Amino acid sequence: MLEGNLSVFAVAMLAACAVGAIVFVVAYPYFSGDRQKEKRTRALTEDRARVLAKQAAGEQAAHRRKAVADTLKELERRQKAAEKLTLRLRLDRAGLRFTTKVFWLFSAVCGLAVAAAISWMLPDSGSKQFIVGIGGLVGTFGLPRWILAKLTARRQSKFLAELPNAVDIVVRGVKSGLPLHECFNTIATESPEPIATEFREVVEHQRVGVPLPEGLERMTTRVPLPEVRFLMIVITIQQQAGGNLSEALSNLSSVVRDRFRLKMRVKALSAEAKASAIVLGSLPPIVMFMAYGSTPDYIVPLFETRTGNLMLILSAVWMLMGVLVMRKMINFKF
Repeated sequence: MLEGNLSVFAVAMLAACAVGAIVFVVAYPYFSGDRQKEKRTRALTEDRARVLAKQAAGEQAAHRRKAVADTLKELERRQKAAEKLTLRLRLDRAGLRFTTKVFWLFSAVCGLAVAAAISWMLPDSGSKQFIVGIGGLVGTFGLPRWILAKLTARRQSKFLAELPNAVDIVVRGVKSGLPLHECFNTIATESPEPIATEFREVVEHQRVGVPLPEGLERMTTRVPLPEVRFLMIVITIQQQAGGNLSEALSNLSSVVRDRFRLKMRVKALSAEAKASAIVLGSLPPIVMFMAYGSTPDYIVPLFETRTGNLMLILSAVWMLMGVLVMRKMINFKF
């Protein structure tokens, strides 16, 4: 009986020891701090990896920003170096292909025509030669350059109207896998003038070995518009630093369209003020010529007497001041 009790007790003790050992093995990491130590080690390792990843991303972004800044500085330096505006460049901006000698010949003919017209219209007086000389100088150096500026502005307006469509062609071509020069070649062959001529120049420059950024920079010189400069900067930065060219050009197309729409809205809103300024500025000379045609004796003293000449000069100065003030009021910057 006693031996049976001892056997049961021994078995119970062995079972208790086994259960205690199992509990100890399972619960030991929780009580000894090994689990917390492992968690802290893992957390520190993950934090370290995250910090290193952030540092690498920050260094990459800083390197990219530095590359973009260097590119912009180089473009600005080239622009300042090419700021000299020659007559040949003026003719290229207006889309005129004749030589500078032809332009000076046209200027001389224009000056002689203006001087002859003034000499025929004015009566003989002491100040007639002076007025004819001033008119000849204006006709030689002023009127041709004014016509050239008008032709340049009209050409740039046409270019700006078609630029978003050209950028969209590049975006669709890049998304479909075409190289950039093929997109430019498509614009040069299928787009209307003058944008086809400018992109044809870029394509021809690439064929003779001129880099694309330099070709776009030359186009920016011929077409000095902010939108064209944006296009050059976007493509130049993408060529040097990489990036999603289609997305950048798509955003540029939207910006160009918005700017052109705003420009047309400003032009429409200021049309009435411009018409009023033109009428007010042209009314005094028209009235003077009408008075001279109807009653010459009434207006001749303005040209023959010193007092009349002084009044004409003061009137011209006041008219010029008024025209400049009206131009400042209707010339919106956006």
